Amino acid sequence: MMTYEEYLDEVTTLIYELFDVDEDYAVKIVLIAQDNEFFVKHDEQPEMRTQAQAEIDAETIYNTRGKKIN
Repeated sequence: MMTYEEYLDEVTTLIYELFDVDEDYAVKIVLIAQDNEFFVKHDEQPEMRTQAQAEIDAETIYNTRGKKIN
């Protein structure tokens, strides 16, 4: 299981790798998601911090936030 910080790093990395965006851009949309409390449950429920969930969250964040910014 990942720490909360490791989880955020993994989601950021996946966005960068899967969607071929700039690293700074990936960081930016993850920070926006965090500011909008997207990760509250992940912080409160450590069992949510899995690789499979990180992949789902990376896609969700990119599709709902990343495309709007890009």
